[in-house]
Amino acid sequence: MSPGAPRIAVLNYQMSNLRSVTKALELLGARVQVAESAGQARGADALVLPGVGHFGNAMERIHAQGLDVLATSAAADGVPLLGICLGLQLLFDESEESPGVQGLGLIPGSVRRVVTDRKLPQIGWNRVHWRGASPLIPEDPEDRASTFYFVHSFAGVPTHRADILGTVNYGGECVAAAQAGHVAGVQFHPEKSSRAGLALLERWLASVPRRAKVGAS
Repeated sequence: MSPGAPRIAVLNYQMSNLRSVTKALELLGARVQVAESAGQARGADALVLPGVGHFGNAMERIHAQGLDVLATSAAADGVPLLGICLGLQLLFDESEESPGVQGLGLIPGSVRRVVTDRKLPQIGWNRVHWRGASPLIPEDPEDRASTFYFVHSFAGVPTHRADILGTVNYGGECVAAAQAGHVAGVQFHPEKSSRAGLALLERWLASVPRRAKVGAS
């Protein structure tokens, strides 16, 4: 592992596919630390917020551990943050799944149940239709046709369409990736999406600057 490799704090609130995400990042050369508090994330170059499960339960745990303050402070300092699956949904202001529960509010918008005539949750491989500019997006047109692994019934609806990086069709269009400044997220599981998923994580790691660090201010 290179001493110049990015130091990534994976936030652990006991509701995530922690091991698979951590192993994928380590495979790509990142120095990974699992953080259950702000102190354990101090000095990281970027944060990863994975997650599976219920929006309200997740926010309750995140709040109890002070990880909401950590994430919002780090984002304000320009520290990159990547949300995965439920982690992307938690970046929004609120979710239809848990009325009255506030999300992290780092991407303006809300989370809504996927509108489709197909069975929910969506489970399986699907192609993402990319738009805009971001390190998450493949440059090669051939790679843009890659499929990713999804498991979800809800999806983010950004207030600003410019924050949408990618959509997926599942009996209707829903958001598969979004980004606002240094904060980004994907609805699919890159750590379970074979070569295409690892390539996406690798591009994101390569984009992580070494200037702003968690707790540096």
